[in-house]
Amino acid sequence: MDRLDYGGALDEVVERPSRAKSSNKKRKWREIEAIKDRQRLIKELQDIDDSFDFDANLAL
Repeated sequence: MDRLDYGGALDEVVERPSRAKSSNKKRKWREIEAIKDRQRLIKELQDIDDSFDFDANLAL
């Protein structure tokens, strides 16, 4: 009975790029957009009320 060479077949397996990289990019863009939205909100609130203190009111 002949033995099959499984070791050679494993060498030919090609790894596909993972989705982790693309999801990390999307997550970073979401974080950037959230920061921009927060900055816009602070600017709008300061335009409405000059005495608005964003450090005390919008703590993270």
